[in-house]
Amino acid sequence: MTSHYDLLKINQNASAQEIKKAFRERAKRLHPDIAGENGAEQMRKLLAAYETLSDNNRRFEYDRVYLRVVGKYKESFNYRTYLREKQDEPESQAKLIFFELLHLEEETAISIWKEKGGLNFNMEKYMDREDWMDCTFIIAEELAKRGLYYEAFVLLVRLIREERRRPYFKHFTEEVESFLKEMVRLHLKRAVDAETYVECMEDLLDLGFPPKDEARWLRSIAEALIHLGEMTEAEKIFREALKRDPGLPNTVRLRRILQGISQ
Repeated sequence: MTSHYDLLKINQNASAQEIKKAFRERAKRLHPDIAGENGAEQMRKLLAAYETLSDNNRRFEYDRVYLRVVGKYKESFNYRTYLREKQDEPESQAKLIFFELLHLEEETAISIWKEKGGLNFNMEKYMDREDWMDCTFIIAEELAKRGLYYEAFVLLVRLIREERRRPYFKHFTEEVESFLKEMVRLHLKRAVDAETYVECMEDLLDLGFPPKDEARWLRSIAEALIHLGEMTEAEKIFREALKRDPGLPNTVRLRRILQGISQ
């Protein structure tokens, strides 16, 4: 069972300098001129391990999760094989997805997740709450990397809603929220139709973010409603946005459209 530390060939108490040195040494050996195309996948895993361990917050989360989920199994016991043999058991497959993600076998994990229903695979029914939340965040990250922004959005909203209900991520929550907001800002609108986008923004408004965030999302809803031809509702939503943030930027075009209609 190869951990991030195993990939870099360092111990779990390695310093930041030792992590960087180990990464450079291993990366040199996996350079295309030396390892050829066969080293590309190893290099990807090495880079992912380095990015995790070189960030203090992510390293803390990884150590906590990996030890809890994998560290309890003896090397002589092939946990992956054990789980793979139980393809008809949702609980085993949910655990297998998490196991593969922790070992940087993301394609395998996402493939299993999709086969089991994707967004309809209720992994929270088959995993401990902590495992489910950690696993779901990693899946969302991987889905976003593959351009599956709607699916990633749905998972992150579920996570934050659960975090609001009963905190688990705590200091890590800020990173989860930042990831969601950045994805919404840069990608979500182009990934879904206008009606779905409005529904997504409404889900965000239910999560209790600061007023300025809500104002931006309300502005986006108003813009989407105009695209759908729902002008009266768009004007109403835009007013709500300005209540939350009177200084809301990027509203000139929207104001002109709505003023033109009201006249």
